[in-house]
Amino acid sequence: MSKHWPPLLGIAGILLSGAAQGQAPEGLEREHLLQLLSVKRVFVDRFAGGETAAHIREMVLSSLHSAKLFVVTENPERADAFLRGSAEDLVFTESFASSEGLDARGSFGTGSTRTSDTQGRRTYASVGVGEHESTRMAERRHEASAAVRLVNKDGDVIWATTQESLGGKFRGASADVADKITRQLLADYQRARRMREGTAGADGPTQAAGREPPPGRGQRQGPGN
Repeated sequence: MSKHWPPLLGIAGILLSGAAQGQAPEGLEREHLLQLLSVKRVFVDRFAGGETAAHIREMVLSSLHSAKLFVVTENPERADAFLRGSAEDLVFTESFASSEGLDARGSFGTGSTRTSDTQGRRTYASVGVGEHESTRMAERRHEASAAVRLVNKDGDVIWATTQESLGGKFRGASADVADKITRQLLADYQRARRMREGTAGADGPTQAAGREPPPGRGQRQGPGN
């Protein structure tokens, strides 16, 4: 019977290793999200991508400051984390063309025929109607995109997102991308806060269950007491 233990232990080790690998991403994501709660000051670094990237950086900086989630600092030495990445705002022309047409044709005329016995006359009429309409529109549009990451002082990436936008009805593409980045960061920050509160709530009942009851409570008194 003991000869079968090594193979069984090997199979069990493989299964446990696979389970650990499956749980690793979730634990790593949880660890990174919880690190967001320790961030107080953020420095928005320069984005790669040229002049349009600098414009989007200013939009992100303003959006983060308005959200009041972190203190946005211009001094990198005082920052707890750094927002870095790349961004671009592409300009393109969107064209639209349509064509509609209506045509009608008719004919009418006169003529005469003569033979040795009879003589006749024919009448012809011709009517033509034509209408053709074509429309061509060209609109200049923007497409902005940004891929950013939040890095702590140790150089570890604790948060990242990629956002893109064609602009809204009352907002440009760059401003919309900056707003999406801030909203995603705010949503993940709140999710990290719920994780921490859930962990604290889960530890509370466990600790309470492990406590011993105060003396004199829940104990039966013997006949001699």
